[in-house]
This record gives sequence, C-alpha cells and structure tokens, in this order.
Amino acid sequence: GDVTTQVSLQPALKFNGGGHINHSIFWTNLSPNGGGEPKGELMEAIKRDFGSFANFKEKLTAVSVGVQGSGWGWLGYNKEQGRLQIAACANQDPLQGTTGLIPLLGIDVWEHAYYLQYKNVRPDYLKAIWNVINWENVSSRYATCKK
Repeated sequence: GDVTTQVSLQPALKFNGGGHINHSIFWTNLSPNGGGEPKGELMEAIKRDFGSFANFKEKLTAVSVGVQGSGWGWLGYNKEQGRLQIAACANQDPLQGTTGLIPLLGIDVWEHAYYLQYKNVRPDYLKAIWNVINWENVSSRYATCKK
C-alpha cells in the first residue's frame, strides 16, 4: 500500500524484470540446429506483413543495428491488428509492457551478447544470428499468441 515505494521501485522492476523476460525468450529462440526459414502459419504471416522473408530479415536487422547503445530488436504480434510488427526497445525494456506487442523473437543487441566474438561490429553479429534462430519455437509462440 506504499505508493511512494511502489513508484520508486518501477525503474528496477522494468530493468531487472524486463531483463528476465527478454532473456527467457531469447535463449529459447536460439538453437545450434537453428537457421533457415520458418514454415507454416508464421511464414505466411511474414510474407503477408513484410512481403517476403528476405524483407522481414532485412527490416529486423536494420532496426536492431540502429538501436543506440544497448537494447533489443523484436518481432512482435499486434493482437488488435492481427499483424506482425518490428520494434526496438532500449535497455531491458520488455516489448509487451513498452509497446503492447506480444514478443515472438527478440535479438539482444547489448554489447555483451556479441563482443567476445564480433568485437564492436554489431552488423556481423546480426548477420550470424539468423543461423541459430529456432524457428520452431518462434512459430509455437506465434500460434499461442493468436488464440
């Protein structure tokens, strides 16, 4: 019932809670057997909303490269419009709490995600991450959020 304390905790909850939510999605959307392209309903939605898988990939990569500092590039589902959308969030801001979009695929563009292998060349990391995307998991998240 202490509103002052609740308000003072909001930044920590957003950062730490968002970090937990974002990484929980991120880790399940990666697989050493990943890559390729999605199939089924998700692929049809990508074609409908972005024209092609190549266009989608290019747009999500560009949004992710463009994040200033640390943050996330996202593929989300807009339940009201019944469409996929691309968005970026700063820091650990959770996609749904920040934009209302249901998170399907998040790409961590905090430097710690890629620095040891890619140094400060974020575009190289983003080019490579498509080789480990677990499309089965992303497709499952899509099917669940449409219900």
